[in-house]
Amino acid sequence: MQVFKFGGASVKDAPAIRNLASILQTYSPEELLVVISAMGKTTNFMERLLKTYTLGEGTAPLVEELMQYHYDILHELLPEDINGKKRLDLLRTELEQLLTHPYNGDYDFAYDQIVSMGELLSTTLISYYLNTVGIRNTWLSACEMIFTDTTHREGKVNWTETTRRVQAMVPPAIAASGLVITQGFIGQSSDQHRVTLGREGSDYSAAIFAFILNATRVTIWKDVPGLLNADPKRFPDAVKIDRIPYQEAIELSYYGASVIHPKTLKPLQNKHIPLFVQSFYHPEEEGSMIGDCPLSTDIPSYIVKEHQTLMTIFPRDFSFVAEENLSELFGLFAQYRIRINMMQNSAVSFSVCTDADRDRIQLCVNEMHKKYKVKYNEQVTLVTIRHYTPEAIQRVTEGRTILMRQTSRTTIQFVLRG
Repeated sequence: MQVFKFGGASVKDAPAIRNLASILQTYSPEELLVVISAMGKTTNFMERLLKTYTLGEGTAPLVEELMQYHYDILHELLPEDINGKKRLDLLRTELEQLLTHPYNGDYDFAYDQIVSMGELLSTTLISYYLNTVGIRNTWLSACEMIFTDTTHREGKVNWTETTRRVQAMVPPAIAASGLVITQGFIGQSSDQHRVTLGREGSDYSAAIFAFILNATRVTIWKDVPGLLNADPKRFPDAVKIDRIPYQEAIELSYYGASVIHPKTLKPLQNKHIPLFVQSFYHPEEEGSMIGDCPLSTDIPSYIVKEHQTLMTIFPRDFSFVAEENLSELFGLFAQYRIRINMMQNSAVSFSVCTDADRDRIQLCVNEMHKKYKVKYNEQVTLVTIRHYTPEAIQRVTEGRTILMRQTSRTTIQFVLRG
């Protein structure tokens, strides 16, 4: 069995979905489990809908826009069909019912119930289309298979229960049709509510299924030819890396390389399941492989994270920053679920570069002010270079102000302004 994952860009419109069908036909009769994200920019749109809901404003126009987007794609794929629209209408009714409940102030809970509808819409439409054109498949709900705790927006997987559910549901479905369509990004908690696995969590979903089902490989279909050493939108001379060992890929993902989700690789490494990144535009090309192989290149890899916040924290009593201070500060970062992307301490201060989640940062800073003085810079950029060279350093820092710098044998990081 193989596991495929198709992201939003690969299912953004009718031609893209026809292309997905063509790829699946190429692999027939291989047993496949296919994980699919919300279509195009639907997740961003759902977040806009969520914000409107939390503000108590009218959501009906946005729901209509959302559904019309999916209706139009379905109509382009199947002009004479009416049954597919009825299936989408059932999900529309569920979404509208969710939006009738007064907002209770729990943003993360509301996020998971509303935003997750994007994956249900996309997979329902695509599964129906594939069956209609003769690509037989079984639609399964990831919410019935991936079991998590109640940490909304960052659900922690209960591997024991998830394994039991996946092994009970997937093999019979594969035996029946050879192809399973399911959702990425979402699961269900013990209290029977939807939970999401974090942004870009669809890659992680694919790894979960592959690990439990002992898949022979995972393929992530993207709009790039494979793993690149940089974002080609920022670095036009970016080059493809053909093969890379798990550990190097884990390092790159840890620092924020967007092509692979940070949580995806470890389960695959544990079972020696190779991960391939291939272009859905050119599925015949080899792409890139992450697996059990030596590091074959040491060309610099660039990872750029914009919209960062740099905080520097000082004890109010002018004492040194000791272990008990760090323990307390890390506790606060964990409490408010603030991701630290780079940190550095001196005798009298502790500095961190974090994602710019303004609401959470403000709550955390308010708590810190009881014992600490906090200075921070907003809208800074964090640049990481793996296998850095003097030329690579000059390329990213020239003409910019360096606010913080950190160097190891293979990696250098800069927090930059300008």
